[in-house]
Formats: sequence, C-alpha cells, structure tokens
Amino acid sequence: MPSFKSHVVSFVLRHSRKQAFSSPENLQRWIAYARKTEDHHPPASLRTRFDIAERMVNGFPVYEIAPRTGERKRMLYLHGGAFVFQITSYHWGLIAEMAERLGFGITVPIYPIAPEHDFHAMFGMVGKVYRQMLEDTEAADIVFMGDSAGGNMAVVLTMMAAEDALPLPSHHVLISPGLDMSLSNPEVFEAERNDPWLGIAGGLEAIRLYSAGIDRADWHISPLYGDLSVLPKTLLLTGSHDLLTPDNLIFAEKARAAGVEVEVVYEEGMFHVWPLIEMPETRRARNSIVAFLTGETRTRPVKARGWSLEGQAAT
Repeated sequence: MPSFKSHVVSFVLRHSRKQAFSSPENLQRWIAYARKTEDHHPPASLRTRFDIAERMVNGFPVYEIAPRTGERKRMLYLHGGAFVFQITSYHWGLIAEMAERLGFGITVPIYPIAPEHDFHAMFGMVGKVYRQMLEDTEAADIVFMGDSAGGNMAVVLTMMAAEDALPLPSHHVLISPGLDMSLSNPEVFEAERNDPWLGIAGGLEAIRLYSAGIDRADWHISPLYGDLSVLPKTLLLTGSHDLLTPDNLIFAEKARAAGVEVEVVYEEGMFHVWPLIEMPETRRARNSIVAFLTGETRTRPVKARGWSLEGQAAT
C-alpha cells in the first residue's frame, strides 16, 4: 500500500507541476519562469561532503564527484527535466546518496536544454563527455544512470556509441525513462488520467522543442525502436501512476527478447521519478539501485498490469 507521504506528494504534484504539462502554453510559461530561478550548481552541503571539480565541455559545465579511494567505477548521471528544465536539488540529493553509498566517481553534465538548444547540441555535449570518460576509465567500469528525459538520453547515448563502434557501459539504471515519444501505445492515454505529474499535451511540446525536427518515432527520440540488443544489463524503475509506465514495460519485454538482462522495479501507486523524492518507497528504490550496482540484487517473479515481469526486483 502506498505510504501516506506518497499520497501527500501526489496531491501536491497534481495541483502544481501537473499544470506545467497541461498545455503547450503552460509549458512555455513554466520554462520562462524556471529560467529566472534555476541554479545548476551542487548545493553547498555537497561540497562539504565530497571533492567536487568543475570543468567545461562545449561551453557547458560538467561536475565530477571524486571516487572513494581505490574505487575505479564511474557513473555518468543524466538528469531529467523533459529536456527543457535544469537539474534540481532532488537530483543532487540522489547523486549524493549514490556517491556516498557506492563510492563511484560520478560525472554530472549540465547539458544544453531546449528551447535554447536542441537534440544535436545535447548529444554533441554528452557524447563528448562519454568519450572523455573512456580516455581514463574502462567501459566495463562505467555505469549510465538517468531519470525521465535522462533515462531516454542514457539509452540513446549507448545506441549512438554502438553506431560509432565505441566501448559501451556495463550497466544502465533507468528511473521512469521516456522511451517512446510516438504515442503509438493507446495505454498511455489511459495512464495519463492516473498520473499526478505528467501530461501528454505539455510533453509533446517539450519533444517539439528539443527534437530538432526528427520524427518522434525515430530511435534517436524514441529509443524503444532502436537496436535494443546493444544495451547493457539494465535496472528499470517504474510506477503504476506514471503515464510512461506502459511503454517502460514494453521496453523491458522487447529488451529481454533482444537478449538484454533487464530487472524491473514496479512500485504500485508510485508516480513519475518517485526515487528522487524522500518517501518510504524511495528508500526501497534506492536500496534496489545500490544492490543492482554492487551485484547484491535479489529477484522474484511478479505480475503487474497483466505483464509477466520475470526477474523483477523485489520491492
């Protein structure tokens, strides 16, 4: 049963953030307001806990959280925000916990966002960041982790790296990723009614702003239609009250059919990117991520929404 706090958060989201995605005009207004208040810098509290360096790639900041002494593994964290909003304190909170618990070095690109920039600028920048990571880290020691739009970027970046014959990361952690922007799945429209955060009208506007005219069914925008066989072992976290979940479950099945090891954490009653917000369910989700990346995951078969999710992580 969803926690009391999750109900409170869901109520607040439905009466605030949901409005941003209710229409193209509302999304544009929220973007304009966000540009006046957004701050991509790591909170001061993180700088007291970690050794954080900053550098520039293609004119945009990249933050590097130093690994624990002796640790070789590194994580590339790609933040969400519908491709139009900046990294937030919620993202930094999750990043800090992963750095503390895993000890990995964590690379956080503050990539260019729309409408000021588009797909080509975004992936030009994060692609260069990944190539730089490969200069001093074996691909087997690199993890891609992303939430929402960042989950989309993690999958697309891996597919683009495969096209360029680059070594590929060892693991993906995808939190409520956007994997199919084509709206070809009618279940998405039903799921929208239960989602307290996302809306289709505003989401389509965000896609229009960043996609640089690329067709929404192209794998560069909707990686569900790309070559899933190139993907690494993947942990996918999704919830029953997220309009992206129907496509997430299809992705899991298609990836498994392509030979990819996929573990799914499906949390009943949870909304979009719930592992970023402090709640009892968040504790379970973050424990699942740590277990997955340290090889301690325990799994059991689960059924959800009519899907047989063999290998779903226990929640």
